[in-house]
Amino acid sequence: MNATPVATPVAHPPTEASPAPLGVPRVPPAVGHVGTGPPTYDAEPTALPLADPDDLDELVADTVLDGARYGVCTLRAVSVRGDSARYRGEPRRDSLLTARFGSGEQGLVLVAMATGARATPGAHRAAAEVCHWIGRAVGRSYLRLGEDIRAARRGDLKSGLHRLTDRSLGKLRASAAEQGIEPEEYAASLRCLLLPADPACRTRVFFGVGAGGLFRLRDGEWRDIEPPAAEATGEPVVGFGSLPSETPEGDRLTMDLGITTPPSPYEPAPEPPRVPFRFRASVAHPGDTLLLCTGGLADPLRGEPQLAEHLTARWSAGGPPGLAAFLADTQVRVKGYADDRTAAAVWEA
Repeated sequence: MNATPVATPVAHPPTEASPAPLGVPRVPPAVGHVGTGPPTYDAEPTALPLADPDDLDELVADTVLDGARYGVCTLRAVSVRGDSARYRGEPRRDSLLTARFGSGEQGLVLVAMATGARATPGAHRAAAEVCHWIGRAVGRSYLRLGEDIRAARRGDLKSGLHRLTDRSLGKLRASAAEQGIEPEEYAASLRCLLLPADPACRTRVFFGVGAGGLFRLRDGEWRDIEPPAAEATGEPVVGFGSLPSETPEGDRLTMDLGITTPPSPYEPAPEPPRVPFRFRASVAHPGDTLLLCTGGLADPLRGEPQLAEHLTARWSAGGPPGLAAFLADTQVRVKGYADDRTAAAVWEA
């Protein structure tokens, strides 16, 4: 199944940015918003969430920013409270976890992001809990996961990560029962990336459940490579570097053949899955930028072409941005989109 385009980049008019050296593409300046006009809410935080003096651990920072460089990839990750939550004094419902397990070429980097259910008081707690649970599960199995990634054992990876994900979501449902609330009121989407620290391995693994986006910027063009829900049940999944058959774009087609998989080598099997599982293992090309994000950024990226065009211009030249520049890029506002934004981008050397 071919990936679908998000937007075609357009030329940008000259700006007041400092001229770049001869032969070096100029990176346009960051902007506050794109689209037909400025959003309704203020651009900066307005109200803090209500604090309980006896439970200060419940407080969630407005913004979390992180980054690293391993092997041939540079990682930038951010989670920002949405305009609506900033105005109403509500906590950020999104949670972000970045973690490295192991060292040297055996190291494995996990990026996990989650979004709690809308209009529920414990949404931020649910998102944080599921991130921590998947982090513990991956951390305890990182050596086997790393071996499977380097050996391209896609079937083992998919079944193992599926079990780890559903086990983590099962713990979230159990936590809801302990609190005496309905599972739907204490739920979260979960999206993850696995990045091997081995510079000889360019395989990038995405897995998770729920809404959001997975995009790839290659040769100045964005592609939406989010695996559809139907593919989570066994239909073909586009993934470069897995099987001999290829698409016209050079992506190789991978599929499940309906063969019963053996018990997971990672953990005991949990209860049957309740939500569609998404998985994609692909080999990055030099110069690619891979972007994983929650719905707060995926929706405007799909719905406002100017946002895709701006990020194309910002990220297609000059190498990976610094942390502050990445924060500015992911905060570009679009009228009508006011949810939390959490994103992780990977630049390939």
